[in-house]
Amino acid sequence: MEHRQMYEGTSAPVSEEVAGGDGDAARLVGSDRVLAVLKELARYPDGVGLEELTRVMGSPKPTVHRALGALRRAGLADQGERGRYVLGDEFLRMAFAHHEDRPEHVRVRPVLDALAHRFGETAHYAVLDGREVVYRAKVDPPTGAVRLTSTVGGRNPAHATGVGKTLLAHRLDTVAAVEAWIGDAPLERRTPRTLCTADDLYLDLRATLDRGYAVDDQENESGVNCLSLPVYATSPTTPSGAVSISALTYRTPLHILVDAVGEIRELLGPLGRTRQ
Repeated sequence: MEHRQMYEGTSAPVSEEVAGGDGDAARLVGSDRVLAVLKELARYPDGVGLEELTRVMGSPKPTVHRALGALRRAGLADQGERGRYVLGDEFLRMAFAHHEDRPEHVRVRPVLDALAHRFGETAHYAVLDGREVVYRAKVDPPTGAVRLTSTVGGRNPAHATGVGKTLLAHRLDTVAAVEAWIGDAPLERRTPRTLCTADDLYLDLRATLDRGYAVDDQENESGVNCLSLPVYATSPTTPSGAVSISALTYRTPLHILVDAVGEIRELLGPLGRTRQ
């Protein structure tokens, strides 16, 4: 016999039925509760016990146990010899297969659309390649007669761009490291404002790391400034690339972008946050 009840926090009814095993009535757990347990489980790569998981989630032990059972039956969770639960091999297989087939610029594209629409300027996603950045995606503003000439696949010097400095800041942590990166080839001076010495670039990279974003104050092209933030699309701790809003200075001065950095972070969402 089956009866139905309203699951808390949703408008959908949840079924209850008798399951085998210990002979007790076992509820079919609502999908949102199962997903909450799955998300919490992902925070424990070494596994977590039922007692600790129950305490952290603040849910009744039987409820968490039922959710874990549902996940185990689907192959999305496993239980080791010590009784600790981990993400299941099937979950990892699906996640990695999906990840490999979905380029990161596709995941970033909705963010670029939102940034271009919000600021009426060009949004980029770029990755580091040696001394240059390569643009993997670009979204022009929906309106406005003047647009930037950058292209997908195009390159610019890393030291002169916001996206480049964002990524270099996470790789070059000393003046010596900056000097080694520069090597024997002098940095190109794209405009009178381009930082071309190891000391100047290092100080800017340290400031970038401290505040969490980089700025290009007409350093790559006169009349164009930008603000850039890191993107964590393939690693929880190392940026895979960076997004930027590149704006015409007369239309969107740099201070406008700096004042809106909190809003830009919100638009980036999980892609803009480390997961230590």
